[in-house]
Amino acid sequence: MNAALKICQERYDAQLPPPVSESAVEIARSEWLYNSTEQLVRFGSDVLFQRHMRKSQGVTMQQFATAVDEHVNSRLADCEISSSALGWLLISASYCDPDKNAIAELLGRSDHAFGKLGEIAEGLLRPLADDALAAQAEDDEL
Repeated sequence: MNAALKICQERYDAQLPPPVSESAVEIARSEWLYNSTEQLVRFGSDVLFQRHMRKSQGVTMQQFATAVDEHVNSRLADCEISSSALGWLLISASYCDPDKNAIAELLGRSDHAFGKLGEIAEGLLRPLADDALAAQAEDDEL
């Protein structure tokens, strides 16, 4: 019985993927992207930072709203939306009870932790991650 369990355990262990080793910079970048995406999507606030002797950078809520608008307009233009989701969303918003199904239909499916809005926000933030980390390091030095 012990031999059979040992063989099964060895087979199971052989199927596991190799451990992921991320560098400290990759971990910091992932954390910054997650936190900044959450700041835009959940809290509705701008993500701004400034490196020493440079102009301020980031993503404002206006830029985020424009990107979401462009995404939904593209889905509408490509006929990817098969219902009157926009109409239902506007009607439900007028009652202060947004229709989650209409929102999902307009935005599309996503496996991101913050849904499609998170994907859009992260797409805007990803090119800024390295500069944001550099700005944080500069602030830590002061």
